[in-house]
Amino acid sequence: MSWNFKDWYRRRILDNESIPDDLWKRTIAQLRFLQGLSPIELKRLRECVTLFLHAKQISGAHGLVVTEEMHVVIAAQACILILNLDLDYYDGWVEVIVYPGEFIRDYEYADEAGVVHHASEPVSGESWLGGPVILSWEDTIAAEAGVGYNVVIHEFAHKLDMLNGDANGSPPLHADMSQQAWSEVFSKAYADFCVEVDAVEAMVIDSQIHHDSDPCTGSYFDPYAAESPAEFFAVMSEAFFEMPLVVKLNFPAVYEQLVLFYRQDTAQRWIES
Repeated sequence: MSWNFKDWYRRRILDNESIPDDLWKRTIAQLRFLQGLSPIELKRLRECVTLFLHAKQISGAHGLVVTEEMHVVIAAQACILILNLDLDYYDGWVEVIVYPGEFIRDYEYADEAGVVHHASEPVSGESWLGGPVILSWEDTIAAEAGVGYNVVIHEFAHKLDMLNGDANGSPPLHADMSQQAWSEVFSKAYADFCVEVDAVEAMVIDSQIHHDSDPCTGSYFDPYAAESPAEFFAVMSEAFFEMPLVVKLNFPAVYEQLVLFYRQDTAQRWIES
């Protein structure tokens, strides 16, 4: 039997840095989308969380003190994406920065005339290529199964997307996946979703002009997904874990691609739980 240093090193960490049982149980109870995991999956997730916390530095900003429980809650949500992958997917960066609430993101952009503008906006999360993940703690604990909103999953999906460069909605795929199938499925779904969002916005404007009540959008998904293919992938990833049956019903082809990528059938897990 050949000796593997990485496996030995990880086993050493797991033997010496275990998560207390009561803390782990509270984390599972708090994050309801984890409650459908089997005992074997929960054991694997717990090990992944332990290794993640050893490898990453989670620090508070603006006076926020990050407790041990906060560490585990963040890590559990980050690691659900790589439950059946590997911690190596999060290599190349070390820091997670947590603000008490929304923080201000400063950025520059060029308009159609090529004029560069400076802008600032409040955000709940951000991922930097080769840099940290930044989170709002207020939004981190707002994750609730059935709503489809999870800022941690969203930002760590961006991290996976960035494994082959800037986030563009097309992360590096496994050898048994088709890049053509992924591109065709996500391009069509994104285009259809943008049409739906535009139609809803037009209905809202029309209702405001005629002083009607706001129309019901009928959409379960955050319209922010229409911002770009990268945001569409991140929002669909949130929903894949938080409300997989809705994704499977509304975007079945996208759901199947996410099953192949994350190597998890989250809808089946929910049905069986």
